[in-house]
Amino acid sequence: MIRRLAAFALLTGLAACGKPIPPAPTPEQALTLRPAESRVAGLYAESCMACHALPASGAPLVQDRKAWDPRWKQGEAILLDHTIQGYRAMPAGGQCATCAPDDFKAIIRFMAGREDSAI
Repeated sequence: MIRRLAAFALLTGLAACGKPIPPAPTPEQALTLRPAESRVAGLYAESCMACHALPASGAPLVQDRKAWDPRWKQGEAILLDHTIQGYRAMPAGGQCATCAPDDFKAIIRFMAGREDSAI
């Protein structure tokens, strides 16, 4: 019994030792952030940035991991569906008429601060 409790405590402690969540960007920083790939950066600047770089919009701020991590945990299908169909105050397609599903995926990764991850 003591071994099981010790193992549980060790595993619980190790789970808490992950990388810390980076701080949210300031509003000024949010206005300067862009995806690395130029085509995706252009699509982001023409559509998503209008809400996701402005805290007053109510949209999750670009690269604010505290705001994005719960959404990220929902998975690719849900995030992509919310983007394409619209969700709450977000318009369908995020007002990007020229974005394909792969464009949306790249933009979602960027905004969620997960460019190095597949969703």
